[in-house]
Amino acid sequence: MQTMRRNDVLNLRVGEVVEVRSKEEILATLDQRGEFESLPFMPEMLQFCGRRFRVDKLAVKLCDTINWSGMYRMDHGVHLAGVRCDGQAHGGCQAGCLVYWKEAWLKRVDGDVADPEPGPSSLVPPGRVPLDLVATTRKPADPAAPDEEVYSCQATELLRAAPDWVPPWDFRQYVLDVRSGNASLGATVRSVLVGAFNEYQDFSRRHLPAPLRIRFGRRSPFIQGQQRKTPEETLDLRPGELVRVKPLEAIIETLDTSNRNRGMTFDPEMKRYCGRQARVLRRVERIIDEKTGRMLHLRNPCIILQDVICASDYHRICPRGIYAYWREIWLERVEPDDHPSSAGSGSRSSGAEASRPAEEASRTP
Repeated sequence: MQTMRRNDVLNLRVGEVVEVRSKEEILATLDQRGEFESLPFMPEMLQFCGRRFRVDKLAVKLCDTINWSGMYRMDHGVHLAGVRCDGQAHGGCQAGCLVYWKEAWLKRVDGDVADPEPGPSSLVPPGRVPLDLVATTRKPADPAAPDEEVYSCQATELLRAAPDWVPPWDFRQYVLDVRSGNASLGATVRSVLVGAFNEYQDFSRRHLPAPLRIRFGRRSPFIQGQQRKTPEETLDLRPGELVRVKPLEAIIETLDTSNRNRGMTFDPEMKRYCGRQARVLRRVERIIDEKTGRMLHLRNPCIILQDVICASDYHRICPRGIYAYWREIWLERVEPDDHPSSAGSGSRSSGAEASRPAEEASRTP
């Protein structure tokens, strides 16, 4: 396994401008699996070689969306402003994950000017993508389904790239969140307090009699649906349309007792966007299941909105910046004469677990 050489450790900080190294320099750092320290370098990343970006977050930890087992530590990784995977080498996956960059793939530059943040991307032409790098995007097929492609990407391999579990009571992570610039002191303190309260709620639900529980032991922010069969609404939203997220009370009326609508969770992180406006980025119809590597084709497509991401208010300041996924019944079109107000958080890469349409695909027939 490769390890970082002294001159590869940049100790970057949020806000610094860096340049992505050349294709040749990066390929020289990879093992036969196309990985550096167990983190894959994906073909979708080649289009950014030689370009300059601002460091948006340090990828010092990440939330486990494979087994939902908590937070894990990563060394010498960063997220660059606006740099997301377009999925073109992975069957057109539409998850739009923030890309992880090892410091060994970057270099400091003179000056403080970054390139414009990426818009709609196009994969490096096939002739310029090394064949062995393309091959690393696939895993051996399941013998039970030999014709089904199984994918490998950064999201499917994160627990190998970040194998060290970070317990909630390890306060060094919160000090690092503030010192790195990932989060303000106020946001970090709020996250710690909310996390401690929810830990107590989990304990009380398992071990305390009902009279001693707060709000029946429910986790903050106390969202609780009641529907047995959840309703559906079709707006046929398209990229670029302006929408408003409905009030929380209206959304709760669409949820079952597991806070899902037709299999997809309304995550607490989405509460902050209720009542706010944003533009439709795209309809999501297929994403890679991070646990199995299989492509999930969603029976009920959902919507992602521009700059509307998980801000990790309830998930320990994880910087993954996962898009929030919306049922159309949770949104409403904005009339042309309405005054828009931004739903975005102002950051493209702060966040943690968000509702995943994978739940729908895996839980519904």
